[in-house]
This record gives sequence, C-alpha cells and structure tokens, in this order.
Amino acid sequence: MSTSLHDDVSPTLLHRMKDHGFDFSRVHPIEFYAILPDEGRARLAARNFRGESLNAQVSRRRDGGWNLQVSKVMHASEGCIDDFGQDLASIVAPLGGVLDGWGVTQELSASQA
Repeated sequence: MSTSLHDDVSPTLLHRMKDHGFDFSRVHPIEFYAILPDEGRARLAARNFRGESLNAQVSRRRDGGWNLQVSKVMHASEGCIDDFGQDLASIVAPLGGVLDGWGVTQELSASQA
C-alpha cells in the first residue's frame, strides 16, 4: 500500500469503465479507503471529511487496524480522483495511515439489467 492512488486511477481503468457503460457525464459517490493504526487516529482523520457531498465511516479491521471509508460525490475522472486521493493521503499519512484504494458502484441501465 502506498499514499498514492496513481496506479489505481489509470486511463486504462477509466476506459474499461466507459466500455462497460459507466456514465461519466454525471457525479457519483466515489469511495476512498485508508487504513489507520488505531480508532483514535481513524476518527481524527474522519473529522476532516464532513459536509454536503462527503461522508466518512470508521470500522475495526480483523487485523487490529482501523478502516476509514470516505465517500465523496464527484465526477469519476482521473484528475478528480487523484486530487481527492492526495488530500486524503495528506491527512492519513501523518497519522500513520496508508491509502487502500478507491471504488465506485456502477448502476445498471434497464438495457443492462
């Protein structure tokens, strides 16, 4: 794991999403994930992500660490995802955390269902 999402946000991945019918013309809730060493630091990081288009959740991991899941409503573009990932990394890295990827749910259209 690293503090960069660069390998995750590749033009190839976004192209594959487009090929499978992902709608890039509208905003989506994009989930970003980080792992922190303890609950206190996870909750401290989560406090930075509150607002109209943001939601943060903290949960215990089986290995003793803590997950931070931040959901942000945004366009699924390489630039937007990279920028928010860098913002997240700048908060979790000083707290001993690492980024653990991102994801977005693709809604199926009536023709795909």
